[in-house]
Amino acid sequence: MTNVLVLEGPNLNLLGEREPEIYGSATLEEVHALIALRAAELGVAVDFFQSNHEGALIDRLHQRDYEGAIVNAGGLTHTSVVLRDALLAVRRPFVEVHLSDPSHREPFRQANYLEDIALTSIVGLGPRGYLVGLEALVRHLSDAAPPDPAPA
Repeated sequence: MTNVLVLEGPNLNLLGEREPEIYGSATLEEVHALIALRAAELGVAVDFFQSNHEGALIDRLHQRDYEGAIVNAGGLTHTSVVLRDALLAVRRPFVEVHLSDPSHREPFRQANYLEDIALTSIVGLGPRGYLVGLEALVRHLSDAAPPDPAPA
């Protein structure tokens, strides 16, 4: 079974209470439930990891017990060269997801250290962006899988 890691950065644990006019009213647990349901429909296993600590996110990536990842790095998107380096080092495809669209926000959010190394970036769709990202990742992983051996 394909294993997908959903990696989420600082402050995402506050979804549902932090700036709902920007991030919506769904809690992280509710978003995870939506992702888990869609993952089951797609026949993939999903593991969730959220941390407010950059090093913990990097340590989780280094475990390499997944075929691909969905990454919402939160504010680290705009600041973290080391998270970018970790994503490159583990050599696993990933889709970048943001609940809001950073390009329509403060000027400092225009820097994005992950966009050019992600398979794609899904922004501004709220929690639905995770589902779009999961579908894109699963499609990529299916296309990249070696064909089944011919029957003998």
